[in-house]
Amino acid sequence: MPENRKPQHRIDPRSPLVLDTRELGRRAGSMRTVRFPAPAPADLGVELIGVPAGSEIDLDLRLESVMEGVLVSGTAAVQLAGECGRCLEPVAETLIVDLQELFAYPDSSTDQTADEDETARMEGDFLDLEPTLRDAVVLALPLTPLCREDCAGLCAECGERLDDLPEDHTHEAPDPRWSGLQDLIDTRTTEEK
Repeated sequence: MPENRKPQHRIDPRSPLVLDTRELGRRAGSMRTVRFPAPAPADLGVELIGVPAGSEIDLDLRLESVMEGVLVSGTAAVQLAGECGRCLEPVAETLIVDLQELFAYPDSSTDQTADEDETARMEGDFLDLEPTLRDAVVLALPLTPLCREDCAGLCAECGERLDDLPEDHTHEAPDPRWSGLQDLIDTRTTEEK
């Protein structure tokens, strides 16, 4: 390994998102399809919505041996859980993302033609799908998840859901410039009583 290279993390072959490519072989053109469920890793999401840790991810993948490594393509279906960005009600939906990543063989010519961070690397016959899955899912998440498209949100004054309040719901907000006069009226009303 060249001195300017950072050591990669070690792949745990027992991890559910690590694939063993020994059955595929390294002959360019060989292909294999795999379908399996895997538990979701922790922290797969953003602040308002994400994939609950341990929930099932349904993977439908095609592994193709190419000259430089293994091309993985397919889909991942995940269950999302979070809260509406307008009214904070729970949101649950299914997200299907496309996956496509070339995992370079160790010591392939990709080492000379690409930066280490540009290409995913295999460790022996194993490849770790988690970073690819994480990138695809997080980038596909909605910036503002909604419980429904026409969600009205919360009342700025009382914090109640606008969809649960009557249409004529208002809050009287007196002009603060007149507060001195309002105090005089309140004092006079109290004296009269």
